[in-house]
Amino acid sequence: MKINKLKIEYKDQTLVDIAFNIDKSLALVGQSGSGKSLSIKALLNMLPAGMKRELDLNSSFELKAGITIGFVPQNPFTALSPLTKIDKQFFSSKDRVDELFEHVDLDKNLQKRFAPELSGGQLQRVVIAMALEKDPKILMLDEPTTALDPSTRILILKLLKKLQNEFDFKILFVTHDMNSAKELCEDICVIKDGHVVEYGKMQNILNSPKEKYTKTLIEANFANRDFRQ
Repeated sequence: MKINKLKIEYKDQTLVDIAFNIDKSLALVGQSGSGKSLSIKALLNMLPAGMKRELDLNSSFELKAGITIGFVPQNPFTALSPLTKIDKQFFSSKDRVDELFEHVDLDKNLQKRFAPELSGGQLQRVVIAMALEKDPKILMLDEPTTALDPSTRILILKLLKKLQNEFDFKILFVTHDMNSAKELCEDICVIKDGHVVEYGKMQNILNSPKEKYTKTLIEANFANRDFRQ
């Protein structure tokens, strides 16, 4: 998938104007306010009222949230009702939901619980299962590991890589966490103030960042330089 142009405007002000490719897995990285979360909302066609989107892309499939696009938000409770049992929040048959739970390494008995009864890691796995319900072509992730402890974060990232091999979807991972981006994605697009400042192979940019902004992001995420190896 090639995004030739993604432009977002609000009251004649350009908030985002970027372009990138998603070959297999791309991390869209930047500090808070850089425009990364706004970009994923634009691709999901979920921009706030008053904002305008200009999108030019080359893709083998049409972008449709919930069908060709699976979405995993930062906060699972934006996708889950706390008052409805988990199994009632899926649209598929019980056999399909059981299959999805197996894929995300969850006990199917958890389907009869309410969301507040589950741990953060379990909730995120449920939301990932929901995102895979329609067998999407691309999975869009908006900082899904931010609220997780380090060990759970690693498990979720490993799970996503496993699922990508099983379901053969592309990944767009929006994050400010360079460490998580390194673990999950092959390519990286660094944005600042709604514009691309660096773009390319993950390891190349981690090894030789050209922009001070990128270097600052890297240094803020890594206590040592073993990521360069």
